Amino acid sequence: MKVKFAFVFRNYNIKSLWTHWAVMAVDCLVVIVSIILAYLLRFNFKIPDAEISLIPRAVVSLFAFRFVFFLLFRTYAGMIKYTSSEDAQRIFISVTLCTSTLGILNFIVEQFQPHYLVPFSILLIDYFISMFLLAAYRIAVKTIYEEVVKSKKPKTTVIIYGADENGVITKRTLEQDRKKNYDVVAFIDRNPARHTSKIEGVSVYNTDRDLDKLLATGEAELLILSDTRVSASEKNKVINTCLKYDVKVLTVPPATKWINGELSVNQIRSIRIEDILERDPIELNKESIEKQTRGKRILVTGAAGSIGQEIVRQLAHFHPELLICFDQAESPLHELDLELQHDFPELRYEIVLGDVRVYERLEKVFKVLKPELVFHAAAYKHVPLMENNPSESILTNVLGTKNAADLSVKYGVEVFVLVSTDKAVNPTNVMGASKRVAEIYVQSLDMKIKKEARENPTRFITTRFGNVLGSNGSVLPRFRQQIESGGPLTVTHPEITRFFMTIPEACQLVLEAGAMGNGGEIFIFDMGEPVKIIDLAKKMIQLSGLQLNKDIKIEFTGLRPGEKLFEELLANAENTIPTHHTKILIAKVREYEFEQVEDEIRELISLFDKQNNHAIVAKLKQLVPEYISNNSPYEELDIKVM
Repeated sequence: MKVKFAFVFRNYNIKSLWTHWAVMAVDCLVVIVSIILAYLLRFNFKIPDAEISLIPRAVVSLFAFRFVFFLLFRTYAGMIKYTSSEDAQRIFISVTLCTSTLGILNFIVEQFQPHYLVPFSILLIDYFISMFLLAAYRIAVKTIYEEVVKSKKPKTTVIIYGADENGVITKRTLEQDRKKNYDVVAFIDRNPARHTSKIEGVSVYNTDRDLDKLLATGEAELLILSDTRVSASEKNKVINTCLKYDVKVLTVPPATKWINGELSVNQIRSIRIEDILERDPIELNKESIEKQTRGKRILVTGAAGSIGQEIVRQLAHFHPELLICFDQAESPLHELDLELQHDFPELRYEIVLGDVRVYERLEKVFKVLKPELVFHAAAYKHVPLMENNPSESILTNVLGTKNAADLSVKYGVEVFVLVSTDKAVNPTNVMGASKRVAEIYVQSLDMKIKKEARENPTRFITTRFGNVLGSNGSVLPRFRQQIESGGPLTVTHPEITRFFMTIPEACQLVLEAGAMGNGGEIFIFDMGEPVKIIDLAKKMIQLSGLQLNKDIKIEFTGLRPGEKLFEELLANAENTIPTHHTKILIAKVREYEFEQVEDEIRELISLFDKQNNHAIVAKLKQLVPEYISNNSPYEELDIKVM
């Protein structure tokens, strides 16, 4: 605590001045009461006549010293209704130093006269009484004030999930909030040893047996998840139970993220839809990933995108020699630069602005910075936008991948990892088909260099996964924006379903696949169960504390160009091979001869100059026979083929 010395009250308005003098007056009264009590206790409430005559001297001495020290340490300055530990510290220091000073003076006075200023026994008893009374009346006033204020505020009843230390801290944090009147009515916990106990007067209940009953009573308005170690499946179960009874759910951040090591009400946030859809943490082979990445020069294309940024963050933990962040998006790349400066001050990295479609610019990066690993995440991915601009899709997703792959071979890159999409399986749109062509190219290139028996050939690995929660273009940010603006939430079709994965989960699996691949594989990830988009929309409405069709509506807008109802991770003719990682499989797909693929792709890219969308899509369909357009003007090309 910083002690501020001040001999006068200053910079106060009239109201504050009167308040502070009132506190000082009560403190002085406590001093007088304290010393009288000290005398009464010292002599068992029968003070000898000889001592009575000395009381005025002791009272005046102690009162004068206490007053000076109260001024010195500003014990009057705190607002009693907001008494804190800092006020208690100030009182402790003031009273202790004052008593110590008087004790020293007693020794000095004793040398010149037979009587002390204040007898040592009285001084000691007074020390404890005054310390207690000065703190006690402040706490009493604060408690009365809070009870009066809380009684005027509507009560919010709360259940806390987790009867551990975090749960207790959460309870105390809620009770100290001055804006709302929280009333914790129950703890919920899975630990049987806690079920018969009480914590600060609040009973602990069994999660499986009692949660449904507690919520069914309608007593609880809010449930707070304070146990940060709860599994994703258990969290999902609790949240769904709360949604069934229209009970709002909040969550406490991990203790490592508490501001200055302390939890505040402002840090307790609402549950997001990502919390419901997330799964139990992935067990990564960190040794294998670190062995591949430590001390290496790594290039991440599309580093400013949501997937690219997370790959950069994940790689930063594995101590690369140099991390090269390449993207054409200036502002997001600048934001990534600031983030890396703050979060990874020891990391060596380069921020490179450029376009994967420009071979010369990309070659400069390979020639100067000499990457040993490449994670190729640069891509155009918005289905309707690419359906209307197929030439741009070809230039970025196909030519951009070809440039990065060719340069990786030319400059001896060890591993090239292509980040692909489930939309490349049985594609119904230009974007998915262009990504399938990119897959075909890197896979056939891998076969070619293996046949040539080159020394230390580049290993080309493809990773394929579905929609990523919260990524740019994801449905979730769109739904949030629509909820904030009052709706309606727009869903293309009542039966449309998608696979979902969190950004960190997807990127962790990309690193794992990159480390385990021998080259030529297409790794697919366990995406869990597909989710109906309309169910997602309904849950997001509930999590926002709103009611469907009362506060906000859902409207169906029809499938967008190129969109299909159900995404797939494997084409019909494909099957899979398991790996040592339960969440990663290898897709067995048709193999292509590189020379034929290279000629076809050159022809496809050359069509960019003519800007004939139908000609580009027709060539795409030739390269990817399973590409059948859906809800698109290019469906006529499929009819002609038939």
